Amino acid sequence: MPQVMEFKLPDLGEGLTEAEIVRWLVAVGDVVAIDQPVVEVETAKAMVEVPCPYGGVVTARFGEEGTELPVGAPLITVAVGASSLPEAPAAQAAEAEGSGNVPRPLIGYGEDHSRPARRRRVRPVTAAVSAPVAVAPVAPVAPVAPVAPVAPAVPAAPAVPAGPVPVISPLVRKLAKDGGVDLRALKGSGPEGLILRADVEAALAALRAPEPAPAAPVAPAVSAQGERIPLKGVRGAVAEKLSRSRREIPDATCWVDADATELMAARAAMNAVGGPKISVLALLARICTAALARYPELNSTVDLAAKEIVRLPSVHLGFAAQTERGLVVPVVRDAQHRNPESLSAEFARLTEIARAGKLAPADLTGGTFTLNNYGVFGVDGSTPIINHPEAAMLGVGRIIDKPWVHEGQLAVRKVVQLSLTFDHRVCDGGTAGGFLRYVADCVESPAVLLRSL
Repeated sequence: MPQVMEFKLPDLGEGLTEAEIVRWLVAVGDVVAIDQPVVEVETAKAMVEVPCPYGGVVTARFGEEGTELPVGAPLITVAVGASSLPEAPAAQAAEAEGSGNVPRPLIGYGEDHSRPARRRRVRPVTAAVSAPVAVAPVAPVAPVAPVAPVAPAVPAAPAVPAGPVPVISPLVRKLAKDGGVDLRALKGSGPEGLILRADVEAALAALRAPEPAPAAPVAPAVSAQGERIPLKGVRGAVAEKLSRSRREIPDATCWVDADATELMAARAAMNAVGGPKISVLALLARICTAALARYPELNSTVDLAAKEIVRLPSVHLGFAAQTERGLVVPVVRDAQHRNPESLSAEFARLTEIARAGKLAPADLTGGTFTLNNYGVFGVDGSTPIINHPEAAMLGVGRIIDKPWVHEGQLAVRKVVQLSLTFDHRVCDGGTAGGFLRYVADCVESPAVLLRSL
């Protein structure tokens, strides 16, 4: 007889305690294989497809799309050993401690047992979702004598179709969610009823269309409050991290203008010989890793509990990337061992995954130093906020032509402003200034970097 197993939302690692259901990948009655993805969820860090460790028939799903669930909440139940949906779900097997029926850890998901997960209030869901779907036939009910109607019956509202919503693009889902459009009520214009962005935009236009004025004018109630945007998901995670950085880290910022003409010429020469193109960000990253080797104080973190500064042996370099889901900071592991070509390739790979919303939590954590190129927004300078729990961040402005004194003569050169925000607990201004001056010297004369290798 098939055994019904309950699969719960697993620990997605890095201290994440909840996730929002974005899209169900299976329906009740579907046959799933071991480790087949069954649901796509969005955490505060990334979009993740969650695989189920059981193979069998899906007998129930828990939670509608858009519902936020805590880690450990039921996701689905699976009748293990069944090839089709049974007439009635079998009693769920009791998962006694040490019985061996606990799902094995999912590959790629970390576990953090150092502290219990926070209890979070979960948005209420309907009873049809919060309870397993019953598949047993309902006993017939004896007919009831008709009652004479008192008033004409009001036609019932059209039922919202059940089952998965035919939407593929997460951007379309986000557009509908932000605009308050119920995707289940839309009829898609794409192939096989697929809901496209144009369908959602048409629904939003209809919602925004002015309603006809009532026959008797009524003074509308005026709200004194503006638009409210929930601080959740990526935006909420960024807000919490930046606030914590400001609360805990006594930061200071120093900056310098540098002549980047020679650096840009070196990049042009490197790219002229063929092969993969090298980005300016990759050259700056290589300069940073060389500077951190000279000034390891800035590749560290502060352990408040132990009252110690921990200098880290490897440079896991984070870089700021703007995406449709907001600002994210992917991390390049062991950047000190990579050359500019390897750094360029890794930056491009992580940026592409980030813009698709498919970065894993491990890709967004564990950084030791961050490089922030805000020059892509057309600005010259900034005072970066340290990416807690790191000790420093280097900000890079746009590289533009400016008048500059070069070899005693006024000339037009390519100038960039570099700014370093550092944790004043790990070093003093002399160390921070020495780091920034070394970076600027390498930008102005790349030969300085070659001499230090």
